[in-house]
Amino acid sequence: MAHKMPPAMDPSPSLRFAVPKGSLQEPTIELLAKAGYEIYVSSRGLRPTSNDPELALYLIRAQEIGRYLGQGFIDCGITGYDWAYENGVDLVDLAELPYSRATALPTRWVLVVPEDSPIRKPADLEGKRIATEGVGITQRYLKERGIQAEVEFSWGATEVKVPDLVDAIVDITETGSSLKANHLRIVDTLLTSFPHFYASPAAAADPWKMEKMERIVLLLKAALGARGKVGLKMNLPQRCLAELLVKLPSLRRPTVSQLAEEGWVAVETVIDEIVVRDIIPDLKRLGAEGIIEYPLNKLVP
Repeated sequence: MAHKMPPAMDPSPSLRFAVPKGSLQEPTIELLAKAGYEIYVSSRGLRPTSNDPELALYLIRAQEIGRYLGQGFIDCGITGYDWAYENGVDLVDLAELPYSRATALPTRWVLVVPEDSPIRKPADLEGKRIATEGVGITQRYLKERGIQAEVEFSWGATEVKVPDLVDAIVDITETGSSLKANHLRIVDTLLTSFPHFYASPAAAADPWKMEKMERIVLLLKAALGARGKVGLKMNLPQRCLAELLVKLPSLRRPTVSQLAEEGWVAVETVIDEIVVRDIIPDLKRLGAEGIIEYPLNKLVP
C-alpha cells in the first residue's frame, strides 16, 4: 500500500531587499550594522548575505533600484529620493534616512557652468546644450520653467564637458568643493536628496512584508538618531544635583537613581558627543565620580 507523502511545508517568508551599490554602499552597510543587520558582501558577489535569514539581499545600483521596485522584482530598498524622482515610478515611501556618501549633508543636483560663462540664471539656458546623468530631473526642471534646451545623457566625468562639449551640466554635489576646484560655478539647485526607504506597492500591501519593513525602518531611524551622541553616567553627591541641572542644561531630564550610600545619586543621560570634552571637567568640579562615556548604536524616541 502506497504511503501518502506529507504535505509540502510553505517556504519561509522572505523580504527582497535592495542595498545600493556604489558610493552609498559602505555608509548604507554601516547604518544597517548599527541597526542590527550585519551585511556580508563578497568581493565580486551581487547577492550579499546577512545575519537575518528573512532577508533576500540584492546589491543594485542606486539608479536602478526604483525601477526594479516599480516592476515588482524586489520588495524594498534604499535609494536616493533623486533616483526615485528620476525614474518616475509609483513607490511607497516609508522613511527619509538623512545620511550621505561622504557627509551628513543632502546630495544636491546643481546646474553648473564655467566661472566665466555668460549663463547667470536658468532662463539663459534657452537653446543651450546640457549634459547630465539625471536626464529626467533636468527635463522636468526645464519644463516647469518653460525653457527649451537640449539635454543629453552623460555616462560620467561630466565636469570635463563644459565648455568645450556642452554649455552647462547638471551634476551631483554635497559640499561644492570639487566644483570650485575645477573653476565651475553653481547657477541653481534643481533638487536636494537624502536616501529613502522605499517599498513596492505590492510589498506594502502584504501584511507580513509591511510589518517586517516597518521594523527595519524603526531600527534604521534609531541608528541615525544615535549618530553623534553618547551616553554619560556618573555618581554625584545629591546636594550637587540641582546645581548640575542649572549649570548644565544639556543634562536636563537625566535618569537619577538613589545609590546605596546615603547622600549619593547615579545620573545617566544622553548628550551630543561634541560637548563631552567641555562637560566632563565641569562634572568633576561639581564632585562627580566614576564618570563613564559610552557609544550608542540606537536611540529610539
